[in-house]
Amino acid sequence: MNGLHCSAADRAFLADFVAGAVAPAMFHHREHLVLAYVLLLDHDVDAACSAMRSALLAFLRHHRIDPAKYHETLTRGWLLAVAHFMAKTPSAASAEEFLARNPRLLDPAILHTHWSPAALAAPAARTSFVTPDVEPIPS
Repeated sequence: MNGLHCSAADRAFLADFVAGAVAPAMFHHREHLVLAYVLLLDHDVDAACSAMRSALLAFLRHHRIDPAKYHETLTRGWLLAVAHFMAKTPSAASAEEFLARNPRLLDPAILHTHWSPAALAAPAARTSFVTPDVEPIPS
């Protein structure tokens, strides 16, 4: 991913998130994608997933949010989606530029092209990765 880079703001966001300085009210879908993008620039999908899981669980603990809110299948699914779009994007100077070039990622419903709502709602999907039941993830 030679042409993909992150900005100083992207690195600052990652550092702030890991430090617990990002408030829950400021952490939505877009911020999840920024975090995934930055982690995927530095790690393969498996390592990025592990780092994302650790960061999200620490975020939940820090803000005294029930850790049951964490969802393994959604986390890995979004990392796979971001990685897929990163592989198709020749260049971006930042996470914001990457997202501007890939606006489909901003639609939280795109994972439903791979998983049914019932599969994502299953308790097992929260605690472990459940393979797509609608359409495989492109490799």
